Amino acid sequence: MIIALARGETVKRAAALGGISERTLQRRMAEPQFRAQVLEARQVMVDRGVGLLADLGVEAGRTLHRLLKSKRPSVALGAARTILEMGPKWREAGELAQRWTDLEARFAEALAAGKLPETKAPSSSIAQGPAT
Repeated sequence: MIIALARGETVKRAAALGGISERTLQRRMAEPQFRAQVLEARQVMVDRGVGLLADLGVEAGRTLHRLLKSKRPSVALGAARTILEMGPKWREAGELAQRWTDLEARFAEALAAGKLPETKAPSSSIAQGPAT
């Protein structure tokens, strides 16, 4: 059920997959610990997806490198255009990710030092549960 909910199944479908009633699953969804398990499972899925995309990005880079050396001008031009268009976007994404990580670390340090008030986590769609 947790995996089904994490991947976006409806409560009705997740309950059926788990062999329980829809109402029972709705009650479970009201439990903060259960919702946290669903969110954790979803984050694991996202992390795996990001890792796969990073790996595929390396392979895509190799392909572009190979195509850039093509004897066919249109193929080489297409690869060059893609590299020139995507390069700055990839660099920007990397820089933004690093800045975000730095900000999170600074926030955690300030919070631990008592320099910031405790904050409440933003509500998410999982708090209400997936649509039925």
